[in-house]
Amino acid sequence: MDMGALTDPALPRRRAHLRQYLHARSLALLGVLFAAIWLFVELAEEMLEGETQDFDQALLLAFRSPLDPADPLGPAWLETVMRDITALGGVTVLGFVTLAVLGLLWFQSRRRAAGLLLLAIIGGQIFSNVSKAIFDRPRPDLVPHGTLVTSASFPSGHSMMAAVVWLTLAAMLARMQPSRALKVYLIALAVAVTLAVGLSRVWLGVHWPTDVLAGWAAGAAWALICRALAEVLDPLPDPVPAPAPPR
Repeated sequence: MDMGALTDPALPRRRAHLRQYLHARSLALLGVLFAAIWLFVELAEEMLEGETQDFDQALLLAFRSPLDPADPLGPAWLETVMRDITALGGVTVLGFVTLAVLGLLWFQSRRRAAGLLLLAIIGGQIFSNVSKAIFDRPRPDLVPHGTLVTSASFPSGHSMMAAVVWLTLAAMLARMQPSRALKVYLIALAVAVTLAVGLSRVWLGVHWPTDVLAGWAAGAAWALICRALAEVLDPLPDPVPAPAPPR
């Protein structure tokens, strides 16, 4: 052991700075969590009271041709693109990705991480299904649906599960990266996919905009809760200190 490192006069200051940083980050994440929960509750209350109808109709029709609401904006090939994007929040793609990552974690002997991921996905899906059954909001009827839908509208299951899966995976991967830039890249990529899935649901006419906002809020809150559980139940090993330079 390098005794010089133990007697380094700057060590207490560095530790205090690290504790301050972790405390500030925890408070920021807690603030985001409460904001997401508040947004979901507010949207649910406003939706049940009918206060969101004008907003929903105006924004949904903004994605349509003013001359023909049955015609989505953009060229014909854009509808195929939107269906491809919306599949990133569907059961097939998310199920495949989840099983692939679970297998990787299992072979890496990271059983706790695999269990947490499975808990996140199953719990998020249960919450989505229960919420749909409770609110039982009809799907939009202003425009033709661009893809098949069978369940209730609020909250958007594709938007919520995209947030749950992609944000949780990104958070788990970011925890293991030493590079801050790479952490930001992973989270930004997951956010971009989540936003794209939600927008595709409105563009295809299968969800009201507030369905998507509620799905994003619920999914982000669930992903943050799972991220906090990972810190407690699956802590990462302490980083190996770099060897001292030869003298």
